[in-house]
Amino acid sequence: MLLSRHQVLGRRERDPERLERSAYLLLSRIDTQGPMSIGQLAEAFGLDTSTVNRQTAALLRCGLAERVADPDGGMARKLRITTEGGRRLTVDREANRSCLARVIADWSPEEVQELEDVLVRLNRSAEALEGRYWPRTEEDAPRAP
Repeated sequence: MLLSRHQVLGRRERDPERLERSAYLLLSRIDTQGPMSIGQLAEAFGLDTSTVNRQTAALLRCGLAERVADPDGGMARKLRITTEGGRRLTVDREANRSCLARVIADWSPEEVQELEDVLVRLNRSAEALEGRYWPRTEEDAPRAP
């Protein structure tokens, strides 16, 4: 909670135009998985579709996402990140990484690796309990010991 608070407070102080947390999460998921319907997003996050509908409406109003026909030919329209949404997501990701880098600046490389390993395990254990897995690329796959 402290790390999250540190990042949130730092966001507001440095740039009031930073993405809201819900926008960041939705855009990150769409960026990772590709265009998604509101129903798919609701299922992925375990949220009510009305909640996701409100959150995605804000993305659309801000020009961070756009509605597109289902690339797979389905009936539901899907949400895709716009160029501006991708740019803002990239800026926010870098700011988050920079914030974390400042927190662990005096850690040894071994300590940083240990933190990474434990966080990966923590995230995967939480995903397993919920039955909701975050899509990952091959480079994000677990490393062999």
